[in-house]
Amino acid sequence: MASRKLTVEVCNAKNLMPKDGQGTASAYVIVDFDGQRRRTKTIFRDLNPQWEEKLEFLVHDVESMASEMLELNVYNDKKNVKRSTFLGKVKISGSTFVKSDSEVPLIYYPLEKRSVFSQIKGEIGLKVWYVDEEPPPAPPGMEEAAAKSDAPPPAEGEKKEEEKTAEEKKEAEATEVKKEEEKKPTSEESKKEEKPQETPKPGTAAPQPPPPLVEVENPPLTQQKHTQKSEKSIVTENLKNIDIESKLFQKISNSDRRMAFDLVDQMPFLYVRVAKAKISNPEADSSINAKLVIGTHSIKTKSQAANKDWDQVFAFDKEGLNSTSLEVSVWIEKKSSENENDNGISESCIGNVSFDLQEVPKRVPPDSPLAPQWYSLEAEQNPGSPGNDVMLSVWVGTQADEAFQEAWQSDSGGLIPETRAKVYLSPKLWYLRLTVIQAQDLQLGTGSGGNEPKVRNPELYVKAQLGAQLFKTSRVSIGSSTISSNPTWNEDLVFVAAEPFEPFLVITVEDVTNGQAIGCAKVQMATIDKRTEDRSEPRSRWFNLIGDDQNNKPYGGRIHVRVCLEGGYHVLDEAAHVTSDVRATAKQLSKPAIGLLEVGIRGATNLLPVKTKDGTRGTTDSYVVAKYGPKWVRTRTILDRFNPRWNEQYTWDVYDPCTVLTIGVFDNGRYKHDEVGLKKDVRLGKLRVRLSTLDTNRVYVGTYSLMVLLPSGAKRMGEIEIALRFSCSSWISLIQAYANPMLPRMHYVRPFGAAQQDILRHTAMRIVTARLARSEPALGQEVVQFMLDSDTHMWSMRRSKANWFRVVGCLSKAATIARWLNGIQTWVHPPTTILVHVLLVAIVLCPHLVLPTIFMYAFLIIALRFRFRQRVRITVDPRLSHVDAVSPDELDEEFDGFPTIRATDQVRIRYDRLRALAGRAQTLLGDVAAQGERLEALFNWRDPRATGIFVVFCLFASLLFYAIPFKVFVLGLGLYYLRHPRFRGDMPSVPLNFFRRLPPLSDQIL
Repeated sequence: MASRKLTVEVCNAKNLMPKDGQGTASAYVIVDFDGQRRRTKTIFRDLNPQWEEKLEFLVHDVESMASEMLELNVYNDKKNVKRSTFLGKVKISGSTFVKSDSEVPLIYYPLEKRSVFSQIKGEIGLKVWYVDEEPPPAPPGMEEAAAKSDAPPPAEGEKKEEEKTAEEKKEAEATEVKKEEEKKPTSEESKKEEKPQETPKPGTAAPQPPPPLVEVENPPLTQQKHTQKSEKSIVTENLKNIDIESKLFQKISNSDRRMAFDLVDQMPFLYVRVAKAKISNPEADSSINAKLVIGTHSIKTKSQAANKDWDQVFAFDKEGLNSTSLEVSVWIEKKSSENENDNGISESCIGNVSFDLQEVPKRVPPDSPLAPQWYSLEAEQNPGSPGNDVMLSVWVGTQADEAFQEAWQSDSGGLIPETRAKVYLSPKLWYLRLTVIQAQDLQLGTGSGGNEPKVRNPELYVKAQLGAQLFKTSRVSIGSSTISSNPTWNEDLVFVAAEPFEPFLVITVEDVTNGQAIGCAKVQMATIDKRTEDRSEPRSRWFNLIGDDQNNKPYGGRIHVRVCLEGGYHVLDEAAHVTSDVRATAKQLSKPAIGLLEVGIRGATNLLPVKTKDGTRGTTDSYVVAKYGPKWVRTRTILDRFNPRWNEQYTWDVYDPCTVLTIGVFDNGRYKHDEVGLKKDVRLGKLRVRLSTLDTNRVYVGTYSLMVLLPSGAKRMGEIEIALRFSCSSWISLIQAYANPMLPRMHYVRPFGAAQQDILRHTAMRIVTARLARSEPALGQEVVQFMLDSDTHMWSMRRSKANWFRVVGCLSKAATIARWLNGIQTWVHPPTTILVHVLLVAIVLCPHLVLPTIFMYAFLIIALRFRFRQRVRITVDPRLSHVDAVSPDELDEEFDGFPTIRATDQVRIRYDRLRALAGRAQTLLGDVAAQGERLEALFNWRDPRATGIFVVFCLFASLLFYAIPFKVFVLGLGLYYLRHPRFRGDMPSVPLNFFRRLPPLSDQIL
């Protein structure tokens, strides 16, 4: 059996914290993995040490490697002190390990703190990979032992020799045990002195001279000698067994927790598994099927040849059954000359079997599936005819039964693919960065026929295309004195690439003057390098430009580019305010999950009809879509019910608490294939849950209203009942997440512009929408766009009003404080003003108590508000969305596409309204700019008299404040500000009049 070996290459560290008291550090690294420990050498007096050491570990359990953690601790080596100083640690999840077949990148991990008070900084560069290798051949001694075990029993003389050698071995082991016991206290003292420096014990000498071994500084477990005490080996084996049992128990408990439907109600279903039938005298051209009848419910299996298996499972909603008996009958179909049916096939029943539903056994997972049994068919025409049997099993289970997903379901229309519950995954997205450096040997011709005049200063640009994405560089003018010119661009073009990648990236150099392409080059996506950080530049490459064969120019020059796939970014495919995943694309940079999100989609009530059935009555075929991170889940479609009950539960791993879960309800319009044209799914409403507003390990169960915005206005479509639970295993990891940046490091080291980020976001949205629409069954384009909010960048008068009132709501708090100060200043409530005077005197006399008082006051106020905090609001707020005070014309404008398709007069009216609104904003911006220009004019002598007055005031103020203490000035200014209204005037103050008379630049605007 092949074994797996993990290799950790500790390359270097940068910018470590000096801990030796002399501005340096002597660092070494201890690596722990799966109960094994390795140590690097010590690099003395260096804050940027270079180790370049490879440490090897044996993976005991290959399947559980992804759940293991690799921990590295960096210490400062102190020779004269028993305990080394901690310099930082790094934890790497086993799921990020890469195989050695691919190129292993060098990744720099920031050093983390061991506690809140640790002073840690710097980063460490590591390469981590694993390799699956065949076990080494058995040593000669083991081969001889195996040969002896296979050989016949030895003679008596040979037995005596073996007994002698066994006694000699026991004596040698006894002497070794004594030596180890003598060395044990010294080894324990050495361990106490250097606790973090644990090195593997040296092996004891074997009784027989072993072959010469090569000394390794950090030997793996497979190369350690197996000459230890028998008691110690028994203890280690017991510890290993306990460890394996604990891991197995942990896996079982985690799986039970994930599979338990504890957030939803248990729905009883009647399961019928029809395996096969045995017919005594089958006809050659006939086929058989089974028919299940429960009251008004009737369903047939697929038609098969005689004595062939059906192996079909049927699930009937027990609450919708209207009978207490189940009848299973077997029918024979054969072609008939007489057209008894429309298709010329006659059916005859060969027998049936009945079951009383009151006596059907119940099955609860994790019980094993119920084994099918043979039942004799009772024929109505020939009651005594034996030999016809059917194999089936009947039991009562819940939606947690493993047969539920593959079963024919009575509440979702049977085996229709468009109504089944599915889980979708968004494609893995990368940023592709193409740096166009320069071009050489460009063959600039004179045209296709050679009759066109030669252009003196041609303008060239580079066009790159990946799938449907097309980007161009700026134009570069070159001289025409030489045929071969070398234009230089040095520009970056960024694309969004989705796995599986497009086959080629096409690079074309075009001439603007004649509109012809000089040449193009195709870059295979499989040959593009991947990088995870900005410290290593990708290699630059030259590509030959293939010219036009029609113009007899097979060679058009060559182009110098640098292209790479950026794995250090997170490709944003959602609106920024509702993002659900912030992890980097590269697997090596992902951190372990900090919690688990469990969502129970219980049901909906009072849904409104959105379509008609049979042209007589309204109906709704509803399903729910939930999206968090790259995982999309879709419940089964409950047909023709206004109060559907799904009772399905799903889980997601949480990597950041400040993310959003999106849940949408839709009406299924795609499952009917008989209608002309493909109908779209109708949205019934949407709600979002921000995980940071939920308490950990608490179950939230509630009913929330569904509201959707239609061209006629906002409409309430019903209510949805969901259950939520955000579980977190470590509070430290959860609190530490609030100190980490929202996005990966590359977003801050090499950020994109705002306009470029919007383009990339909408490109990623289109890619995700197209990929999910190609799934089977498809997740409709209108569903994905509604869940991703792909239209938030479009103009909407309603959204503009909502955002404006949000700003006003935030500024209202400052306005409230200003009104309170004005009330104190005008002595509206004299006791409060007197208390403020006392507070002013206390602040002047004891200024060191200002900040403690402010923070203590904030602590008390916020802590008292915890008891009166508001309930977590999950539904959409109609008042905040401003849907009640919106006009029909504004709604029609919001639903209008881009470009517009409305009439010219209607567009003119909307344009005039937008101009009026923009005019107000223009005036407001001018007033804000005028205040800053007045302040600038005070220092630039634009008004010499005003600036002269200010200069003289500054001179006298400097002399005054030199003579008067600052505390006296603050006290006097506060008393002057809080003076009684009888000592105030109605006119503006002198400083305000002086500032308003300063000249702005508005008079110089045309």
